[in-house]
Amino acid sequence: MQKDNTEFFKLEQKLRRQVAKASGDFGLIEPNDRIMVCLSGGKDSFTMLSLMQLIQKKAPFQFEMVAVNLDQKQPGFPTHVLPNYLEQQNIEYRIVEEDTYSIVKDIIPEGKTTCGLCSRLRRGILYRVADELNCNKLALGHHQDDMVETLFLNMFFGAKMKSMPPKLLSDDGQHIVIRPLAYCREKNILKYAEQQSYPIIPCNLCGSQENLQRQAIKHMLHQWEQINPGRIDNIAKAMTSVVPSHLCDAQLFDFKSLQQHHLFDLIPSVKQ
Repeated sequence: MQKDNTEFFKLEQKLRRQVAKASGDFGLIEPNDRIMVCLSGGKDSFTMLSLMQLIQKKAPFQFEMVAVNLDQKQPGFPTHVLPNYLEQQNIEYRIVEEDTYSIVKDIIPEGKTTCGLCSRLRRGILYRVADELNCNKLALGHHQDDMVETLFLNMFFGAKMKSMPPKLLSDDGQHIVIRPLAYCREKNILKYAEQQSYPIIPCNLCGSQENLQRQAIKHMLHQWEQINPGRIDNIAKAMTSVVPSHLCDAQLFDFKSLQQHHLFDLIPSVKQ
């Protein structure tokens, strides 16, 4: 797609500001960081890398980045695409080859969702590689829509109110995961990626899997957005403004200690 320079500049500035704000709000990119940018070959990770490169040029402090792609040995995976792109960008990178494709196909029955197992295998490998590359943070390309979808997935199917945080400490306490696109909408990322003409590599591990729970949530949210534009933005903002006293989690708020105040209890006693 040919770029409309004015519109492209406005879109790029908007996305860059959103990444910078998320970084400032949550401490995502900090001085002397060495960040492993996880590059899948999809629109989100390509956009994340480009925006982080812009941030790196303008930041008032130094930080390093190394792009990492996990070649999962999917049939037909174009192994030349990402090395060629990253060399053109003059960025340090590493391609990691691990046959998780065969493991997933052996374990998960045909037609069942592969994303959960694939994600766990991938995350473990990336943690190991981060240690090898002396990276103190791993950047993932999840955006605002992903976070809102995950919130509803956990509520509807897991009976928990949780999502993807912009910054996460791993269970072993050894790795920090950041999501620089936390404030960026998928529709804007799509426009940006189309105008950048990234060499997108589709994930063919799972196929389309249109009946996945996430696809159903995405469809629901899309319908809501058509009826009430801005609803997804409002839900995302709500995740940053939580009032524990008006929910039902007794571990977050001490409901048992609540006591009624009588009017005279609030008036200081007067000495006679």
